[in-house]
Parts: sequence; structure tokens; C-alpha cells
Amino acid sequence: MIQTIQTSYARALTTGSVAEFYIQPMLSCVRDVDIMYSTTAQLAIPAGTAPPTQLPGDFSGVVCVHEIVDDGRFPGYVYLIDSYILTESIEDGKYNAERHSRPAFSRRPDLHSIKFHGPATIRETTTSPIEPKIGLLGRENGPRYSMDTVLCIRCLLWPTQAADWPTRQRNYGWPDLATVDRVINDGCDLVHVAHRQCRQDEWMSRHQHRLSFSRAEIILLNSWMPVQQIVYHMLRTFVKTERLTDSADDSQAKTLSNYHIKTLMLWACELKSRSWWTEDVNVVRICVQLLHTLAVWLTDAPCQHYFINNCNLFDHIDNWLTTASRLTSETEASLTEWFITNYISKCAQLCINHVPGLFNDVSNTSKLQRITAEVCKWRKYMYSVQNYTTMNTFQQSIPIHLSLNSPSVQSYLWFMRELAKIDQCTIDARILQQTYFYTLPTK
Repeated sequence: MIQTIQTSYARALTTGSVAEFYIQPMLSCVRDVDIMYSTTAQLAIPAGTAPPTQLPGDFSGVVCVHEIVDDGRFPGYVYLIDSYILTESIEDGKYNAERHSRPAFSRRPDLHSIKFHGPATIRETTTSPIEPKIGLLGRENGPRYSMDTVLCIRCLLWPTQAADWPTRQRNYGWPDLATVDRVINDGCDLVHVAHRQCRQDEWMSRHQHRLSFSRAEIILLNSWMPVQQIVYHMLRTFVKTERLTDSADDSQAKTLSNYHIKTLMLWACELKSRSWWTEDVNVVRICVQLLHTLAVWLTDAPCQHYFINNCNLFDHIDNWLTTASRLTSETEASLTEWFITNYISKCAQLCINHVPGLFNDVSNTSKLQRITAEVCKWRKYMYSVQNYTTMNTFQQSIPIHLSLNSPSVQSYLWFMRELAKIDQCTIDARILQQTYFYTLPTK
């Protein structure tokens, strides 16, 4: 779900895992919270496009318009030229455009005092805002999360660099036409970051921007079937645990990133039939095949950007041969064992009472099935408690919000929709708690 927060001068868009995942696995999908900020006084348009005469209501009365210029050398990276000033007319609400007498390339702002991770600023926080602590019933210390904030400029139009994406041939109907329309109607964003090869160049490092398709990715990932979201989560967990993604510091080799895994999944969802995902569902089998595809990309073929045809995401990869060999070596048997040891066992440790102890003996299939069943029972219980807590918190926040803000028809409708979503999956947690503990095995 795309969530946007509006202030007088900027709007904030929640992106990344928080917005992309609608499943809630026991091992968190969220490692950090990604926020994209765009000012209400800036707008980007493709070069040669006439400046708009009407803008959405969240834009300011005076807007600086930047034209997007692509020099063709680095696909996905562009420059912005300050070309127009739009001024809203009091009489009819339309915008009048005045061209700059001396158009100039837009520069990245000076933000020397802020810690950067790529184009993002980082602020550490504690527990994720969308995932209550596992410690609701006994675990005291929840995980810590960082908040990455990225400055960007809105473009309301679909970029010309990705012009082929909406109309390309799709044999299996994903994404469908309605989803494609939603994606292109939402446009894109431009982030102040330079291509890897340009960061040492003082001028290009200050003026280059990257096209961001975060809005499109949120829409597409939220249209996935549950099994596709589960596979995405499992692949990310595997490559992260095996240290195949970017390391926490510069001491380890860097090969893959979460964006490579996302790109792999986007192509698989488009190029594989629905039956490939749904008939005789075996997430381990699917994961193995996709890991092998990723190994082929590393050795024999480019990792083509999902939206931009001529952009290869593997144009510079460290330690690629070792990583490809590691991915190719995975079989269904080895990956099954890996998931049991590195995933199910960790889920069991999150449970209380007898469940963690059951994992001391997994000598046969029936014992493993019993452990998995107990973990699932605990997960179902915790999920209901989380929903119950979320609903109560949401209900209590309504009068506080309405007392601090002037209520409107839109705000009332939003509250009703969100409350309905929570209420649909909420049960009486107190009854379930009694049932759960009543059915625990006795010594």
C-alpha cells in the first residue's frame, strides 16, 4: 500500500519493505524504514514536454519545473535543467508558466552534516512502526531499525527512458492492464545520486540524478500472489544470511543487493505462468530455480533492469564467480536443510514454553512436522494478538487525531477504510489466548 504524508512544504512516501510486503512472516521482512521526501515546490517533466497548467492539490502555488535530460551514457541516470517557474492563478487555479531566461542544471543540495547511505540519510529507531514486538508476551528486547530518508523530485509522467515497459508483450497477463495503468499514471521520482562511475567527478556527482521506480514497485509487489511474496521473502533471507548481499561494512565482498532479488522476482512474475507458481506449490523448488537463474545472470547474461531495457544491473559486480558457484550448488535437498536450520529453528526460538525445546530432536519427518505445526499455532496466536492490539491502538488514536486536526470528509473516510481492514482480520485475543494455553501439552 502506498502511504503518503503531506506537510506544508514536503510530502513523504513510505517505500521499501514496509510498503512492499503485505505478508507478516515470523522473521521480519523489515530491516529499515525507507521514506522518500519530495518538496511541494518542485516538479520534473521529460525534456520537450510542455509545462502543465494544472497540478494536483498537494503542490505549492509557486513551483520550479525541471526538465529531464538524458545524455545516453548511463541508463537510468539523468540530469535536470531548471526551465520554468509555475505560478498558480487566483482566478481559476491554473498555473501560468514562465521560462527561465538562463536555464541551468539543477544541483544536489549541500547536506554535509548528514550521514549518507547511498542517497539516503540514516536515523536509528527502535521497533518497527508496523510490526509489534515479538515480546508482547514475554520477549523484552525488540529489534532495532534504522530510518532511511531520501530526498527526491516528483515526476507526474512516465519517464521516456522506460517508454517500452507499458506496451511490451506479456504472455502470461502479469501485470494486467489495470495494474499497468496504475503504474504509469503514478509517474516516477528522481533521486539526488550519481552513477558509480561518476561519483569521483565533481560536476557529475553534484548534478546527476537517478530515476526511481519505487512507486511502481510498490504497486506491482502488492499485486503479487501470497506465494510470490513468500518466495521473495525467503530469497532475501537466504542471500542476506549467506552474506551474498551488501555487507554491513566494507570489510566483506559485495555482490548482490536486495534490488537484484526484487528484479529477479519481477521478471519471474512476468515470464512464468500462474500455474508455475500455484500447481503443486513447493517454495523450496521455486527458490532453487530462481537462484539458478540468478547464477546464469551473473555468468552468462545481463541482469536487465525491469523497467529500462538498456540498463544492466550487473555492469560492475565484485566476487561474481564465487557467488554464482554458491547459487548453482543449491539443490532442493540442501536448501530444505538450510531453511530448517536457519529459518524454522529461529522461528521456534521466538515461541514460548515447550516449542523451542522441541527443536532439540528433529531426527525424522514426523517430529519436524510436529515442530512446524506448533510454530504455526504460535504464529497464528501472535498474529491475532497483534491485530487486536493494533485495532485498540487505532481506535484510541482517532479522537486524539480529530482533536488536534480539523476533520474533513476525506479523513473520516480514510479512518473508516483503515478500521475496516483491521476489523476484518481481528478476533477476540483473550479467548484465543485461553484456548492456546489450554491446548499446550502438559508435562
